[in-house]
Amino acid sequence: MSIFQIERQSIFLNSYFARFFKKQILDIVHYTLRQLLITHYFSFMNILILAAGYATRLYPLTENQPKPLLEVAGKPMLEWVIDNLAPIPDIEKVFLVTNNKFAEIFKTWATSYQKKHPKLHFTIVNDGSTSDTDKLGAIGDIHYVLKKENIFDQDLLVVAGDNLFSQPVAEFASAAKAHPATLALYDVGDLEAIKKYNNVTTNERGVITHFEEKPAKPSSTLTGIALYYYRSDVLPLIETYIAEGNNPDQPGRLIQWLYPRLEVGTWIVPGTWFDIGSKETLVEANEVFKKFCPSV
Repeated sequence: MSIFQIERQSIFLNSYFARFFKKQILDIVHYTLRQLLITHYFSFMNILILAAGYATRLYPLTENQPKPLLEVAGKPMLEWVIDNLAPIPDIEKVFLVTNNKFAEIFKTWATSYQKKHPKLHFTIVNDGSTSDTDKLGAIGDIHYVLKKENIFDQDLLVVAGDNLFSQPVAEFASAAKAHPATLALYDVGDLEAIKKYNNVTTNERGVITHFEEKPAKPSSTLTGIALYYYRSDVLPLIETYIAEGNNPDQPGRLIQWLYPRLEVGTWIVPGTWFDIGSKETLVEANEVFKKFCPSV
């Protein structure tokens, strides 16, 4: 090979590698800029609705129908939840995690609901469980969706599909951005009643200083409900929680584990809140929520 040929080959290779590395660098720059825009300007978030339970205490009502789709005051519980979350700006996608038994029922519901609310985009995630014996648990389901859908890079609002709110909770999302994690609180107004829930105390800034499940001697009437906000940088800690072998059920346990490790803020839910856990509370909620639904 002549010197001329070697020089030509060298020029060609230098040009090729220059173009190759230039493209790699531009791709990295574009990705970095996109992430900065999402994080600092647009603040897109995902919503995850927990709906993988079997609600055996409500049998026979829930033998063939998921609890979140039972009607309260004329519409499914789930629609009370979503209608009050819908005013939140910058929602990227709504994920609903359920089990193998009810996945198709939720897909049918989501198709119908989305026709009336085209701005919301739903993904139904089947966690593969078939009964209470092999369920993943609420925290296990959060972890499952994070990994399966690869959504660690955006903030996550988590809500139980059977939590009823009488008023929109858009302000919860905006207030929650001030902390790594945030828990919604409700004042049950009765120290005796709160013994069946959890009890939360906070400092003057609303940051959690104590969290106790089913307290024997509650110190306040504030309880944490199944409405949570996790900033994207906190989401990898959920993987740590699961890897350590902690209890994967009851989402409040994650808050109990988190608050000694980082700042967990709080936000008081306005209006009326109901946790539907029995036939009695379902009947009561139906009567109470009629006043929030004029058509009923």
